[in-house]
Amino acid sequence: MSIEKIKEMLEKQKLVDAFVRRQRSSRHELEEGLVHKQHDAELLGSIKSMSAHELGETLDGLGLEQARVLWERIPAVRVNDVLWELSDERREALAPGREPELEGSRLNVFELVEGRLRQLPVAAKRDLFGVRPIWVDLVNASKAERSWIAAHFQVELPDPLDVNDLEVSARFHIGEDDAFHLHSNFLLDRAGNSRSVPVAFVLRRGILFTLRDEDLPVFRLQMRLAKTQPGYVTDAVDVLLDLYGADVECSADSLENSYAMLAKAGKLVLNESVSDEQAAAILADIAEEEDQNGRIRSNMLDTRRALNFLMRGRLLKPAQQEDAKQILRNVDALDSHTSFLFDKINFLMDATIGFININQNKRVNQLTVFSVVFMPINILAGMGGMSEFSMMTEGIPWPIAYGLFALFSALIGYATYVGVKHQERRRLRSLRNPKV
Repeated sequence: MSIEKIKEMLEKQKLVDAFVRRQRSSRHELEEGLVHKQHDAELLGSIKSMSAHELGETLDGLGLEQARVLWERIPAVRVNDVLWELSDERREALAPGREPELEGSRLNVFELVEGRLRQLPVAAKRDLFGVRPIWVDLVNASKAERSWIAAHFQVELPDPLDVNDLEVSARFHIGEDDAFHLHSNFLLDRAGNSRSVPVAFVLRRGILFTLRDEDLPVFRLQMRLAKTQPGYVTDAVDVLLDLYGADVECSADSLENSYAMLAKAGKLVLNESVSDEQAAAILADIAEEEDQNGRIRSNMLDTRRALNFLMRGRLLKPAQQEDAKQILRNVDALDSHTSFLFDKINFLMDATIGFININQNKRVNQLTVFSVVFMPINILAGMGGMSEFSMMTEGIPWPIAYGLFALFSALIGYATYVGVKHQERRRLRSLRNPKV
């Protein structure tokens, strides 16, 4: 909703309120109460349909009196989000002395103390003043939060989802402020819901900024290790390399799970018979593993390009160069595994489709035998319906005549069935023991 519409709504409500106050009737208080309720409902509906960013722009654009009216109607659960979107001057006018708070799940700030990472408690803006961290991790941060943190540390922080809109060549670059920008996909391996999560990295002045919209086990693991193991990291670059290395390990674990699933599917496929229901379930599992395998291969390609970019940028120390090379060797090893899995997946898929075709052929064969058995019976039934048959059985009671005819037809059908099965067995024996 535009600022003009909000202004028009507030002006209209102000005029109606003034008109109701001038009325002198016995039901004045009741009418005024009903008007206020109607106005509140209309304004609350508009607020509900607006985002925090839109509310912030509207409050900044309104006059102070109208802004106070709108501010008082904003639900308490949304106040903090709107505070982030307000200018400092308007925030001080509407909520004196109150600062927007940073939720703990959205911002993690770490500094290096005696070889270990120590997380700093950050609940509001004032907690970041005077802090010199080596890692700032933002999870699902709003645009206003990113903008404030970027201004505080004098760095440009992008939206992690913008990675999908960037050209591949622009995902790894050095900005005008000499900051290293990297955009990579990290694996989120969850049963039935695995996917790649975009993560933006910014490395500037010894501080690593990571921006993501979802929680990732890789990040939790590195936070725990760096907190408990002395010397695990020495600077922000170590943190960045460890995150990439942990992502490679996570991908390796996922490939091990794929091996186990494909081995289970292989046992089913290599049985003598597979039902259509089993084949459908196997194909679904194989398709999921194929998608996961492709996702891992794509992520590893992305990791290789990121590490090569860091090595070319001459940012790494000799020990970090060796760590990067080791991660690249692990990536190369995973590539060979993904290639093998692609071949195995194709084999199992072809075998499963082959069993589906065999089951289909069996049904077609059964229908063929059925039609061959009933073909002579149909001929006899056609002859029995002719007038000549009634002449041939003249003088024989019809129950006996038709009973003998039905018995003869059944014997013919049985003899045809036995003959067809005998020929089928001979054909199978000839296929198993071909003459040389």
